[in-house]
Amino acid sequence: MKPTKCRVEERGTEDDRNPNPKPFTSLTTPPPAMESLGVLLTFPANSYLEEELNKRCKLFRLWETPPENWRQFLRANAGSIRALVGNSTVGADAEMIDALPALEIVASFSVGLDKVDLAKCRERRIRVTNTPDVLTDDVADLAIGLAIATMRRICEADRYVRSGAWNAKGDYKLTSKFSGKTIGIIGLGRIGLAIAKRAEAFDCPISYYSRSEKPQTNYKYYSSVVDLAANCHILIVACALTEETRHIVNREVMDALGPKGVLVNIGRGPHVDEAELVSALIEGRLGGAALDVFEHEPHVPEQLFGLENVVLVPHVGSATWETRKEMADLVLGNLEAHATNKPLLTPVL
Repeated sequence: MKPTKCRVEERGTEDDRNPNPKPFTSLTTPPPAMESLGVLLTFPANSYLEEELNKRCKLFRLWETPPENWRQFLRANAGSIRALVGNSTVGADAEMIDALPALEIVASFSVGLDKVDLAKCRERRIRVTNTPDVLTDDVADLAIGLAIATMRRICEADRYVRSGAWNAKGDYKLTSKFSGKTIGIIGLGRIGLAIAKRAEAFDCPISYYSRSEKPQTNYKYYSSVVDLAANCHILIVACALTEETRHIVNREVMDALGPKGVLVNIGRGPHVDEAELVSALIEGRLGGAALDVFEHEPHVPEQLFGLENVVLVPHVGSATWETRKEMADLVLGNLEAHATNKPLLTPVL
């Protein structure tokens, strides 16, 4: 249970195998089983989720307690907490789970499960759910938007106009075309496929790396990330974060992508060796980067701030009103299903 600054956000993974969830229908009066359910909320959620949890359950807000006092807070309330709602910043690690002997379910406000100790949950027979499908479109939209913004230097061009440089210096410099560029995708799960579908509309050839070749696609498969990077213009990271995929984009991959290549990361920050990324961009060994996620969020290497070929956004892949409500409804629906002994909507364990 490592204290960390709370933040609201989530991301998809290559391993989303859950069936399509049924929508959660909000009830005016929660069932009695929900009213007695003690829920630990680990992060400052959007107002809808927090209000609904507070209305339906006995809510414990971990994030209102300073991190140095978390252990004391958990000891004082451990007997009452039967459910935990976490996100991609503060989930349920082994220490957190050990501190909650009455814990029955972890409902993640996230698709990715890298902040949940699944082995520990399996050992304790703790149910685990996540929020698949509902954020796929938003994250895929952002991936394409970031790629275009980087290739066409949209953010830099915006600053050029705002600074008065257009009037003072004349037309902005030429940039690179996005349409027709070869797109390489690391991880062809739900989000990876959604990115590919969007890129095809721009006449972009698609290739991908995955743990195994996908039989139902016509996209070119590479069994090596280095080979994929060497044969694409834009490399998009969209896989699950595991020990095997940590720093899957390393110096060798960046050098293969090359001085005209662009890296887009909408997966997880630790997928990319951030120190090597900074060096590759400064030294000109990599053409550009667009990042929605960072290795040590919310901290971002200051060396990136002054680079014109970099687009930075603060982990906003699923951050739309529509998607966050759908994610919240899945969390609420899973908690209600658990409390009333009904099948979970999106079970992981």
